[in-house]
Amino acid sequence: MGEIRHHSASFLIAAIVSRFPDVRQFARERLARLWGEPLLVSPEYEFVETSYYQATMGTDLIKQFLVYSPTDFDAAGIADCKLASNAVEVEIAKTNRYPVPRPLNIDPGYLTEAKLVLATTKDRDHRIYLRDGIFAEVTLHWNHGRWGANRWTYPDYQREDFQLFFSECRNQLRIRQRQIHSD
Repeated sequence: MGEIRHHSASFLIAAIVSRFPDVRQFARERLARLWGEPLLVSPEYEFVETSYYQATMGTDLIKQFLVYSPTDFDAAGIADCKLASNAVEVEIAKTNRYPVPRPLNIDPGYLTEAKLVLATTKDRDHRIYLRDGIFAEVTLHWNHGRWGANRWTYPDYQREDFQLFFSECRNQLRIRQRQIHSD
């Protein structure tokens, strides 16, 4: 029988996507209320790898990652995070102030030393059902000193600039773990 161990440390991560600067600011403020101030914030990236969101969100989309380190974050709670982020998306959409039906997309996940996991509402063969209509997938994995993609990894997550940011997050996570174990 294997020995049960607590899950290793992880950072909660949220990808926010919108073409509207005020909507991205709204998302940052709402997520700070939920999860505290972000520990790390990525640059704003042009989101051009897919036209999937064009019909509901328009063009000229910007993507940004926010990384949180709530002291009580447990990766098993990622379904709660996805449900909460969906509520934030609905809140801004219900204002009807934007010329698109979906002015905001938020994709929460978590990052460990070994992987980046994203939560989603879409079922596919490689996704594990968590609960309440939420699934999880390992989007990237750490192998031989770099991030590796899977056959299902979205093209933007394979970008070098995204992966450099995730490496910075991983390094910060490792520093945190060393600090915790040395106390």
